[in-house]
Amino acid sequence: MRRNLGSTTLRRKRRSVDPMGQYDNLPAPLRRWLSQAALPWSPTSARRLWDRACAQGLCTEDALHLLRQAEVKTLARDRRTPTRDSNPQF
Repeated sequence: MRRNLGSTTLRRKRRSVDPMGQYDNLPAPLRRWLSQAALPWSPTSARRLWDRACAQGLCTEDALHLLRQAEVKTLARDRRTPTRDSNPQF
């Protein structure tokens, strides 16, 4: 059974905490971003990047941009993600 992770070559991890409780405690902009994210981010890893961005003094938009960059980098490692060259241009 593939569940809700789709078809990806990225490793899955078991969680020892309540992910929904952690999700509910995230800042509203981060929760909105996670609801639209391409990958199934854990609240812990999203919070880690968010806190790092805030510690650097980044505004909300810049912090969300940092998360998007991290997601693009992770998607680039996934072998099943189509590359730009493999999609025909119409």
